[in-house]
Amino acid sequence: MSGSDEPADLARQMREKAQQLHERAERASDPQERERLEKKSRTIRDRSEQQSAMEAGDIYPEK
Repeated sequence: MSGSDEPADLARQMREKAQQLHERAERASDPQERERLEKKSRTIRDRSEQQSAMEAGDIYPEK
């Protein structure tokens, strides 16, 4: 795998993980667990979007 594919793979993996957490949250019977999983899913999804944007050159990482 080339170095240029790694950020795209990372963003894809993060999106998949966020989707898995979202699905677990939908099945959770405990409201607190559901909220915890949803929050974690949103955080990972936001990070994956940031990763994709950095890869595309739309934004630059904070220093």
